[in-house]
Amino acid sequence: MFVKADLIKNDIFDIDYKKLKNDGIKLIIFDLDSTIMRSKSGSYDTRTLELFEEIKTMFQVCVMSNNTNEKYIKKVQRITPFEVYGMVKKPNPYFIKQYIEKYKFENNEVVIIGDRPLTDILVGNKIGINSILVDSINRKEESKLTRFVRRLERLFLIK
Repeated sequence: MFVKADLIKNDIFDIDYKKLKNDGIKLIIFDLDSTIMRSKSGSYDTRTLELFEEIKTMFQVCVMSNNTNEKYIKKVQRITPFEVYGMVKKPNPYFIKQYIEKYKFENNEVVIIGDRPLTDILVGNKIGINSILVDSINRKEESKLTRFVRRLERLFLIK
């Protein structure tokens, strides 16, 4: 099985958000851990918060995570300037489809941005929304095993 992202970028800072806006994107769905926040850290770095300030005026933005730790998700909700959902169960498309329908977006107006091909990108493919694969926001600090697993996952991609 091949999982194809519409775009592959180094990280969330490498994305041209003005181009996304010009291309008709109205909703950005971010994955949480390793995409916009160091995995399970519960805090954002300054650069990420600055990016949020820029894009929240251009798009509706939300975070959808598979993380099941309710206490952690509540902590992240308190420090995030837009909606954060945990227990989304990606690549199951149910929750994301419900969100898109609730806010009356067309699929071509939505992009999901995440670091995992077999969850974030696969759910985007299942729903028919745009997808951007990014590397981990803290890739330089990840263990060798984690980096190896990420490389294996990317073998499933057609570039």
